[in-house]
Amino acid sequence: MDWQIRLITVFLFINKVFESKLQACCQRMSNNSSPKLTDEEVIVIFLWGIMQNRTTVKDIYSYTNNHLKEWFPDLPSYEAYIMRLNRLENVFAPLIEEIQGHFSNNYLKNIRLIDSMPIILAKEKRSSLAKVAPEIANKGYCASKGYYYYGVKIHVLGFKRSGTLPLPEYIGLTSASNHDLSVFKQLTSYIQDSEIYADKAYIDSLEQEILHKQNAQICTPVKKKKGQKNLSFFDKLTSTAVSRVRQPIESLFNWIQEKTHIQVASKVRSSKGLMVHVFGRLAAAMFLLAFNS
Repeated sequence: MDWQIRLITVFLFINKVFESKLQACCQRMSNNSSPKLTDEEVIVIFLWGIMQNRTTVKDIYSYTNNHLKEWFPDLPSYEAYIMRLNRLENVFAPLIEEIQGHFSNNYLKNIRLIDSMPIILAKEKRSSLAKVAPEIANKGYCASKGYYYYGVKIHVLGFKRSGTLPLPEYIGLTSASNHDLSVFKQLTSYIQDSEIYADKAYIDSLEQEILHKQNAQICTPVKKKKGQKNLSFFDKLTSTAVSRVRQPIESLFNWIQEKTHIQVASKVRSSKGLMVHVFGRLAAAMFLLAFNS
């Protein structure tokens, strides 16, 4: 599929779902309720720029202005564009749901994977001084990489698919300090007849009991008991097996970062900008995942 067909496909999809569902998320109340550059075009420009591996909104704007001016002749100034984009912050989360609904059903309904990924506004020493989007962002610790950061977390619960990346079923956003288990507890009651593969952060006896009643279970690597120096041979085999099954969700996060540069949000300057950064890039990733499928 050449790039023109892909761009047209994205535009037609956005136009369709915007008119039927997304428009209610960004109703205009000003006199300028019909600007020359439509809201649909604002969204498409942002998503397409990300899909072309442009890292910042400024880079996306420059790319559009230099290479796609014939497609978007009413492109305003950069300042006007970014203001328009941030006003559409509430569109991108429901847009992700719409894209997910168009995936084929070639996934394993009884095997789910869950994990989280940090979105970093400031890192290490700067994390204590950062103040952007305090309504949702705060300081947390990334155990897998071993550093403190100021930002948020993306939480993904997805279906395992054979030979390819998982299909996200649930995508949530919390502050950086939120424990992964607290998010999982909110989802437990909706999970039935399934195995959920996760890391050690999700170990909890109460959740195991609740899941058991719903014919579901959570599988995690074996955690050492207090004072235990080494795991038994059987426990090591179990941990290795669980890690292999859940590895695709780590691959999904790595793929999303590679394609959208979502983890680095140091250029974000507001809560609206943060919502656009996170959910806009996830929406672009879902489009790419759909095209690849």
